[in-house]
Amino acid sequence: MKVTIRILETVEDMLLVEDLQRSIWPGSDLDVVPTHMLLTAAHNGGLVVGAFDLRSESGGQSLVGFVFGFPGLYVTPDGPRPKHCSHMLGVDVRYRDQGIGFLLKRAQWQMVRHQGLDRITWTYDPLLSRNAHLNIHKLGAVCSAYLREVYGEMRDGLNVGLPSDRLQVDWWVNSPRVNRRLSRRARQPLDLANYYAAGVEIVNPTHLVEDRWPAPPEEANPSPLEWQPGVDPPAILLLEIPTDFQVLKSAHPLLALQWRLHARNMFEPLFERGYLITDFVYMPGKHPRGFYVLSYGESTL
Repeated sequence: MKVTIRILETVEDMLLVEDLQRSIWPGSDLDVVPTHMLLTAAHNGGLVVGAFDLRSESGGQSLVGFVFGFPGLYVTPDGPRPKHCSHMLGVDVRYRDQGIGFLLKRAQWQMVRHQGLDRITWTYDPLLSRNAHLNIHKLGAVCSAYLREVYGEMRDGLNVGLPSDRLQVDWWVNSPRVNRRLSRRARQPLDLANYYAAGVEIVNPTHLVEDRWPAPPEEANPSPLEWQPGVDPPAILLLEIPTDFQVLKSAHPLLALQWRLHARNMFEPLFERGYLITDFVYMPGKHPRGFYVLSYGESTL
């Protein structure tokens, strides 16, 4: 497969993006960002970037992924500052796990830097391990904001039936952290054994249901709000999530809801205590496992 990345600016381009949205998020045409909105954003400081398979079965170029964002503002003590709001990233299901999402975000990073902006934000479902691996581990984004019911009741096939809670990530595009992650000299990642050797604890050790599905504990271990006053919390913690939440949700909707509420009850107090998400660790195996790495205080960066 040979993929090319380019900026999308024409009506024909945006019609392809519409069709790809319907394929990736089936079930509700009302949630598709229409061509006229994509064009308006693209012609007024926004960005729509597409990934094309040059060797598609049709013999031509086939759109297999896109990223869409637009300028925005965020509040600081010195007044509002500009940022780029990255609203959607989607890859054709047949082309996933081939690095296309990373290529799209890298192109977005390059273009936003040329616009003179230093921050990109976006939201994603905290229980989707594939997204966590890309956003946090590969791209170097960080997160300290858990948002409840961001989009209200969602109607597409991937999100229907659960509260639309999201993590908001910050991608500081000029930071050494991000530049290292996006350089061609990949860093040596830490695996779970490294964290175990350092004595890092898992705050929510899971158990298996039906010898297959991970379930959260009844209570956090320890509760993030119960550390002894006056004693610094641990510098690093691990927080586990399912590695295939969409499959779990389809098989066990009630367990999926339990995970959603558990994640909400874990992340909110951890962020209030001063933790932020700085990495994601995946452990393959018969029962693969995925862990957020939470670091105490911004000095850990």
